[in-house]
Order: sequence, then C-alpha cells, then structure tokens
Amino acid sequence: MIRLSDEELETLLDDTESDRAERKESFKGDVPKKARQAVCAFANDLPNYNLPGILFIGTKDNGEPSYLDITDQLLRSLADMKTDGNILPLPVLSVEKRTLKGAEMAVVTVMPSDMPPVKYDGRIWIRTGPRRAIANEQDERILNEKRRYKNIPFDIYPIPSAQITDLSRIIFENEYLPAAFAADVLEANNRTYEERLASCKMIVSPDETTPTVLGLLSIGKTPQDFLSGAYVQFLRIDGIELADPVIDEEDIGGTLVEMLRRTEEKLSAHNRTMIDIVSSPTHNKELAYPPAAIQQILYNAALHRTYESTNSPARVYWFNDRIEIISPGGPYGNVTIENFGSSGITDYRNPNIADVLKTFGFIQAFGRGIATARKLMQENGNPDLEFQTTSSAVVCVLKGKS
Repeated sequence: MIRLSDEELETLLDDTESDRAERKESFKGDVPKKARQAVCAFANDLPNYNLPGILFIGTKDNGEPSYLDITDQLLRSLADMKTDGNILPLPVLSVEKRTLKGAEMAVVTVMPSDMPPVKYDGRIWIRTGPRRAIANEQDERILNEKRRYKNIPFDIYPIPSAQITDLSRIIFENEYLPAAFAADVLEANNRTYEERLASCKMIVSPDETTPTVLGLLSIGKTPQDFLSGAYVQFLRIDGIELADPVIDEEDIGGTLVEMLRRTEEKLSAHNRTMIDIVSSPTHNKELAYPPAAIQQILYNAALHRTYESTNSPARVYWFNDRIEIISPGGPYGNVTIENFGSSGITDYRNPNIADVLKTFGFIQAFGRGIATARKLMQENGNPDLEFQTTSSAVVCVLKGKS
C-alpha cells in the first residue's frame, strides 16, 4: 500500500484538473454515493498510471480546506466503503486523517485493482480527465486486457481443459447478469456474449475464451469435472465420534449457488425444533442451532477455502452434540493462525468468488460473518464458536445446547 507524502498530497490538491484526485467538502447528502463512484474509478485506473487515486474529504473544489471536523465516525464511514459489498471486487484502500494546508482532512488512498473491471452498484466507473463516467465497450476491453498482465488470484485462473461451451449461457444471461448489473446498463449493452463473459471474469478474454475457475464455479454446467474438490461433503452422524453410524450422507456439487442452496436445505432438514414446556406458561419452540449462524460459517467455508491443487471438499459433519464445518486451506494473507477470528482482520483468497456470492445475495457485507454467527449463537443459548486452525485447514465447531 503506497502512502503519499504531505507534499505529494498537496500537489494533487492544487491540480484541480487531476484525474487522480477527487475533492469533497463533506460526507453528506449524495457525497457517499459519489465517493464510491470515485473509489471504483480509481480502482479501475483506466489511464494505467499504476499509481493510487486520492479522495479528499474536507476540501473545496479549488483544493482549499473546508475545515470539516474529521471525526472517528467519519473515518469509519469512509472505511466501510471497502467492505460494505457495493464495490466489487473489493477495493484496496486506506483511510487516514492528515493535516494538509494547515487543516485536517480525511484522505482515502485507492490502489489500482489487479482484477478490473471493478463495479459500483452494477456499473463500471472510470475517470475521464477530472470527471467520472460509466465505461463504454472499448473502455471495458481495455480493462479486460489489463487484467491479463497482472498477478491474478487463482479464482480467475484459466482452466485449459475447459471450453466456453462448458458454461451455461442460460444461467449467465438470465440469473447472473440481472443480479450483477443495473437494468439501464443491460438495456444499453451492445457487447457480444464473449465480451460480457470476459467483463465478468468468466473467461480470459473475448479472444481467448478459455473459462476461468470463477466461470466454472459460477455458471459451469459440470464444475466438478474440472475442479474435483469443489463440492460439499455432508454427513449426519448418530453419535459424537466420526466412527459412529452415519444416518445421512451426500456429496453436494454443482455451481456455487446450487451447492450452497442444497447444503442449506440439508442443514435445515436436520435442525430439529425443541419444545420447552418448563420455563414459561406457554410452549417455546427453539431450534438446536440458529440457521443464520450455520449459513454464515458455510458461506465462509465456500468463500475462503482453497480451490487450488486439492481434491478435498468442504466438509459439514453433524454430530449429536455439535456441527463441524471444515474448510480446506489454512488462513490467508493478513489472517494468520494467531489472529484468526479477531475482529477487523480480514483477507480474501478468492476475491472474485466473494463478488459472485455478493451478487447472488449470499453475502450482504464482508468481514462480519464470524462476528454475526457468534452473536446469533449467543442469542440462541449455544456455546461460543470454536476454531481449530492449521496451515492446511480451518475447522469451525458449532456446539449444541447443553
């Protein structure tokens, strides 16, 4: 992450025609929306500066201070732009309070994305001189081409043995596109099928139509033919040991959406209601586990697991006293064995899969799954989550009520 000096920031403030800077007097009214558009445009870096773009909060259009009070709440609101799920893939940005030209300002530094195009609210925003604009077909082609020369994550690696015919056009056009892009963008779309797939990272490029890992997992007809470990193994065990009798089992494959929905159905079928006739005059119906807590951990397993060089599935083992959800691959990036589960510490092995899960509605915001699950378990009267973390796997244990 690049941190510009005060002199460099003041130079951008003084250059009112810069396409690397956006200035706002406050963070009220429609500014949060425009600020996200600016972050999206800086992340796309259409001019290919390979330098950060800067959003200044607390300065007038001419670069002079507006003397805004830079509070902790304002800084938190700016930081939320990174993880609220409206800008996809997730941008790389930092938020600071800086003293420039003798006044405090909030400075948001946005790094160019390795995975363009980046979207905000279903639209691809770019910088055209000092202004923001929505990308046209040629702009998207340039952004797609930039991606091919970056150090990309595994979830958008090409799978050479797959062909474009292994992707479902029906799912892509009828389910994914309407969820991913604003209606007016789709109506004005003159792009070819291949160009649209490439823009969504489902294939390498319009000219190189090899499907990516993301494409096969999102809209593939038979994803497990190419990614053999990309499924969920479910076991319902009548006991508390793995060697005890198995009363229900299923290997659940298909696309990410199909896999998660079918697994949720299986979990729901086994989450039996308990009747409490003691603690109150009326009968209280309680579930053994809060469904949303199990969902959060399941989604985390699908999102954060490794899909590279493994035949191991994600595993959901339901015992009589607990549920174990096992995700192949240990912690990634900023998340380590030592700080796993700590508040505010997140990283993404599969940032583009995160985009798809958000698009299909499985994730509303990022970095809050474990905290949400913990809160729901507590409210339902269950013990706290337990994690067993190694370099090759993460096991989450949800314990039943005692």
